[in-house]
Amino acid sequence: MTPVKKVCVITGGTSGIGLCTAQAMLEKGYTVYELSRRAEGAPGMKHIMADVTKEETLAAAVQEILKQEDHIDVLINNAGFGISGAVEFTKTEDAQHQLDVNFFGMVRMNRQVLPVMRRQCHGRIVNLSSVAGAIPIPFQTYYSASKAAINSYTMALANEVKPFGIQVCCVQPGDIRTGFTAAREKNPEGDDVYGGRIARSVAGMERDEQNGMAPEKAGAFIAHVADKKAHQYHRPAIQILLLPRQNPPGQNAELAGRTDLRKIKTKYIKKRFGTRKMPEAFLILQKSPAGGPAGEKLQKLITPRCSSKIFRPIRIRMMPPASSAFAL
Repeated sequence: MTPVKKVCVITGGTSGIGLCTAQAMLEKGYTVYELSRRAEGAPGMKHIMADVTKEETLAAAVQEILKQEDHIDVLINNAGFGISGAVEFTKTEDAQHQLDVNFFGMVRMNRQVLPVMRRQCHGRIVNLSSVAGAIPIPFQTYYSASKAAINSYTMALANEVKPFGIQVCCVQPGDIRTGFTAAREKNPEGDDVYGGRIARSVAGMERDEQNGMAPEKAGAFIAHVADKKAHQYHRPAIQILLLPRQNPPGQNAELAGRTDLRKIKTKYIKKRFGTRKMPEAFLILQKSPAGGPAGEKLQKLITPRCSSKIFRPIRIRMMPPASSAFAL
């Protein structure tokens, strides 16, 4: 008897991280359905035209997939875009559109797929967030807000659907070299009022993006998370920050707004995170630099200055150097 192939559905899989993730899922033996507004998809995938801002197109797409496959094993919500500019000079309709695509587009897609996964008693949903959702970026306020919403939504949804055998997680990429940078909708209005800070901030951010991680590495990691048989983490709600190892140490601190960067020892980490309560924190783990001590070591702990929230403990796991780390 021929084994049934697993089915993966991905939104926005015709370019950038989405395309690389879709290709990685193909290599893992999945039948991949790619949903986007483009007329044609990439080779090897089954393309369906759909718009994440129009629920009726998503409903039609899912019904078409079920006619062909009768099951959906993995959903990867990747579709999204970015805008930049000062809050006071950003039109409300532009801000609404940012959240409508990035956040509510994911919500609409999940609404269509969740009943399918619930009936089949299994499934995995991977929501693509961003490091900006955890470390908000100035002059990308609405983009950061849309990704922060994905983070909270993911953790809540994971607990809702866990009894049905459905796992939900989100991956937070850092700087990745894709066409996302060129496609960003930039609003320079008010730059004179802000003393040129808007232009400088956006230019620096885009420079970092173009020097960031290759999309193939990010896609391979996302596919690994989506395909993993038994999740390595204790909880289904996982958030993973992919930060390029070539980033200067102070860059993320600047983005976070004067965060406190401190070198710490593994012993301290065990003591700090072995308790049931812990302050909000992000761990950046990297391989030892060339010529340094053998093995892996913990390099930095980033603690947001204004944080007073209490979070549950996390399980620490080292990642390859190309996708140095995090988990909430």
